[in-house]
Amino acid sequence: MTGEDNIDGDGRNDDPADPLDAAGVDPVVPEAAAADAASDEFADDAEVRAFLRTVADDVRSDSSESKQLSAILYRVSDLYDTDEQTSPEEIYLNVRHIMQIKAQGGIER
Repeated sequence: MTGEDNIDGDGRNDDPADPLDAAGVDPVVPEAAAADAASDEFADDAEVRAFLRTVADDVRSDSSESKQLSAILYRVSDLYDTDEQTSPEEIYLNVRHIMQIKAQGGIER
């Protein structure tokens, strides 16, 4: 299908293919590089963490999109907490997985 609407006639290409896969981009970073990035770039910072969590609370509402954005902001705030074990790459891959499930219509499909 070239330039055609795949599903609902709205003029958009509704192909569920992952744009990163289509572009040949591999977002996976070797473990050593991820560990270096997590430890060097994001020192424990209670002020930044509190700010991100305040924004997350502000954007959260009843819509699923606002709940997802709020959850992402909370995960990003974990970067600034030395007690949490995460990296930008892990957060990205987690969000990407959630968006793929949402695009499929849910986990049960």
